[in-house]
Amino acid sequence: MEQYFSATQKMEQEVMFPSLLRGVFPQQQDGAAPDANGHTDLYERYQILKSIKPVVAKGAASVSDQNPTSTDADTSLDEGVDNNLEERLSHHVNGLQQVLTDLTKNTKALTRRYSQILEEINLGDDQSSS
Repeated sequence: MEQYFSATQKMEQEVMFPSLLRGVFPQQQDGAAPDANGHTDLYERYQILKSIKPVVAKGAASVSDQNPTSTDADTSLDEGVDNNLEERLSHHVNGLQQVLTDLTKNTKALTRRYSQILEEINLGDDQSSS
Protein backbone atom coordinates (compact mmCIF):
# COMPACT_ATOMS: atom_id res chain seq x y z
CA MET A 1 0.00 0.00 0.00
CA GLU A 2 2.93 2.31 0.72
CA GLN A 3 4.13 1.87 -2.88
CA TYR A 4 0.72 2.98 -4.12
CA PHE A 5 0.69 6.08 -1.90
CA SER A 6 4.28 6.88 -2.88
CA ALA A 7 3.52 6.55 -6.60
CA THR A 8 0.38 8.67 -6.25
CA GLN A 9 2.22 11.36 -4.31
CA LYS A 10 4.95 11.46 -6.97
CA MET A 11 2.30 11.73 -9.69
CA GLU A 12 0.61 14.63 -7.88
CA GLN A 13 3.94 16.42 -7.45
CA GLU A 14 5.12 15.95 -11.04
CA VAL A 15 1.90 16.49 -12.97
CA MET A 16 1.66 20.26 -12.72
CA PHE A 17 -0.47 20.73 -15.83
CA PRO A 18 -2.90 17.80 -16.09
CA SER A 19 -4.48 19.35 -19.18
CA LEU A 20 -1.37 18.27 -21.13
CA LEU A 21 -2.68 14.72 -20.75
CA ARG A 22 -5.91 15.44 -22.67
CA GLY A 23 -6.14 13.42 -25.85
CA VAL A 24 -3.07 11.34 -24.93
CA PHE A 25 -3.82 7.65 -24.70
CA PRO A 26 -1.77 5.07 -22.80
CA GLN A 27 0.80 3.09 -24.75
CA GLN A 28 -0.16 -0.51 -25.33
CA GLN A 29 2.09 -3.23 -23.92
CA ASP A 30 2.95 -4.83 -27.28
CA GLY A 31 4.19 -1.56 -28.76
CA ALA A 32 1.18 -1.19 -31.06
CA ALA A 33 -0.39 2.19 -31.57
CA PRO A 34 -2.92 3.05 -28.86
CA ASP A 35 -6.56 2.64 -29.76
CA ALA A 36 -8.51 5.79 -28.90
CA ASN A 37 -11.91 4.11 -29.33
CA GLY A 38 -13.53 3.30 -26.01
CA HIS A 39 -10.44 4.08 -23.92
CA THR A 40 -10.01 6.90 -21.49
CA ASP A 41 -7.24 9.36 -22.16
CA LEU A 42 -4.52 9.98 -19.60
CA TYR A 43 -6.27 13.10 -18.31
CA GLU A 44 -9.31 11.03 -17.33
CA ARG A 45 -7.04 8.38 -15.81
CA TYR A 46 -5.24 11.08 -13.85
CA GLN A 47 -8.55 12.33 -12.46
CA ILE A 48 -9.61 8.78 -11.56
CA LEU A 49 -6.30 7.88 -9.93
CA LYS A 50 -6.30 11.12 -7.98
CA SER A 51 -9.89 10.61 -6.78
CA ILE A 52 -9.21 7.02 -5.70
CA LYS A 53 -6.39 7.99 -3.33
CA PRO A 54 -8.58 9.42 -0.52
CA VAL A 55 -10.93 6.44 -0.80
CA VAL A 56 -8.02 4.03 -0.35
CA ALA A 57 -6.61 6.11 2.50
CA LYS A 58 -10.00 6.25 4.22
CA GLY A 59 -10.47 2.52 3.75
CA ALA A 60 -7.04 1.77 5.17
CA ALA A 61 -7.72 4.02 8.15
CA SER A 62 -11.14 2.49 8.83
CA VAL A 63 -9.70 -1.03 8.71
CA SER A 64 -7.05 -0.13 11.28
CA ASP A 65 -9.67 1.63 13.44
CA GLN A 66 -11.96 -1.38 13.55
CA ASN A 67 -10.99 -3.54 16.47
CA PRO A 68 -13.57 -6.24 17.20
CA THR A 69 -14.33 -6.78 20.84
CA SER A 70 -13.69 -10.17 22.34
CA THR A 71 -17.42 -10.73 22.86
CA ASP A 72 -18.06 -10.27 19.14
CA ALA A 73 -15.36 -12.80 18.33
CA ASP A 74 -16.67 -15.23 20.94
CA THR A 75 -20.21 -14.93 19.59
CA SER A 76 -19.19 -15.67 16.02
CA LEU A 77 -17.16 -18.67 17.15
CA ASP A 78 -20.03 -19.96 19.30
CA GLU A 79 -22.47 -19.69 16.44
CA GLY A 80 -20.12 -21.44 14.03
CA VAL A 81 -20.93 -18.77 11.44
CA ASP A 82 -18.26 -19.69 8.93
CA ASN A 83 -15.48 -22.26 9.02
CA ASN A 84 -13.51 -20.82 6.15
CA LEU A 85 -13.15 -17.19 7.26
CA GLU A 86 -9.39 -17.38 6.89
CA GLU A 87 -9.70 -18.59 3.31
CA ARG A 88 -12.21 -15.85 2.44
CA LEU A 89 -10.05 -13.18 4.07
CA SER A 90 -7.00 -14.41 2.17
CA HIS A 91 -8.95 -14.24 -1.10
CA HIS A 92 -10.04 -10.65 -0.44
CA VAL A 93 -6.60 -9.53 0.72
CA ASN A 94 -5.05 -11.02 -2.43
CA GLY A 95 -7.64 -9.23 -4.54
CA LEU A 96 -6.97 -5.93 -2.78
CA GLN A 97 -3.23 -6.42 -3.22
CA GLN A 98 -3.71 -7.01 -6.96
CA VAL A 99 -5.87 -3.89 -7.31
CA LEU A 100 -3.28 -1.79 -5.47
CA THR A 101 -0.52 -3.23 -7.67
CA ASP A 102 -2.51 -2.34 -10.80
CA LEU A 103 -3.23 1.18 -9.50
CA THR A 104 0.46 1.65 -8.71
CA LYS A 105 1.49 0.51 -12.21
CA ASN A 106 -1.07 2.84 -13.81
CA THR A 107 0.08 5.75 -11.67
CA LYS A 108 3.75 5.19 -12.49
CA ALA A 109 3.00 4.80 -16.21
CA LEU A 110 0.99 8.03 -16.24
CA THR A 111 3.80 9.89 -14.47
CA ARG A 112 6.38 8.54 -16.95
CA ARG A 113 4.24 9.54 -19.91
CA TYR A 114 3.72 13.03 -18.49
CA SER A 115 7.50 13.41 -18.15
CA GLN A 116 7.91 12.33 -21.79
CA ILE A 117 5.35 14.95 -22.86
CA LEU A 118 7.26 17.64 -20.99
CA GLU A 119 10.52 16.51 -22.61
CA GLU A 120 8.90 16.69 -26.05
CA ILE A 121 7.67 20.21 -25.29
CA ASN A 122 11.12 21.26 -24.09
CA LEU A 123 12.77 19.78 -27.21
CA GLY A 124 10.27 21.63 -29.39
CA ASP A 125 11.03 24.89 -27.58
CA ASP A 126 14.78 24.34 -27.96
CA GLN A 127 14.47 23.67 -31.70
CA SER A 128 12.22 26.67 -32.32
CA SER A 129 14.63 29.03 -30.53
CA SER A 130 17.60 27.81 -32.61
